[in-house]
Amino acid sequence: MRVLVVEDARSLADVLVEGLRDQGMAVDAAHDGLEAAAKLDLNAYDVVVLDRDLPGIHGDTLCEMIAERHHRVMVLMLTAAGAPGDRVSGLSLGADDYLAKPFHFPELVLRIRSLARRRPAARARTLCAAGIELNPLLRTVTRDGRRLDLSVKEFGVLEALLRARPAFLRAEDLLEQVWDEHADPFTNTVTVTIGRLRRKLGEPPVIITKPGVGYRVDDASTGGPAPAG
Repeated sequence: MRVLVVEDARSLADVLVEGLRDQGMAVDAAHDGLEAAAKLDLNAYDVVVLDRDLPGIHGDTLCEMIAERHHRVMVLMLTAAGAPGDRVSGLSLGADDYLAKPFHFPELVLRIRSLARRRPAARARTLCAAGIELNPLLRTVTRDGRRLDLSVKEFGVLEALLRARPAFLRAEDLLEQVWDEHADPFTNTVTVTIGRLRRKLGEPPVIITKPGVGYRVDDASTGGPAPAG
């Protein structure tokens, strides 16, 4: 899941970004409306956590702009304006949820995940292939009934690969979906993470690599190409 945090209070933005990354999300931050609009044009987000009182482009205007986009992005308004009238006006602008400051962080996480599931393009809650069952909400993975202990990035890579089946994902695609905008495109972190993930998934191997194309999860019984890279 990729999230954009739009918050002009940098200390709060930093706390939100760090906390949401710890929850396995790929998170970018923008500190004014103009920066947020630029990032929305460049990247595909699942959820935008949006402050209302923003410099550059006001949060209300940005919310209306997001609601009119062809590719639907869910909006959670996170603002100090918490009166019932404020909530009604925010939702009427196209926001999908509204949470007043101060807030309880675990509630914020649950609301973001709930919004991601409600996206029109959202997939089934449990992803299954090759004996693997991955539940994005519960953050659990099993293979043939065996519980797997995956790191945040390993979980994110496996989720992305399962959602993309039967298509391949390039390393660049995985960097965009699982890491964030600051990820070095020349790093070998994807290769390293895939290697650790393969070992944890065990035999027979289900993640294959097609040189020049990318990675894919195949059913173990298909006899696909041997893993590489």
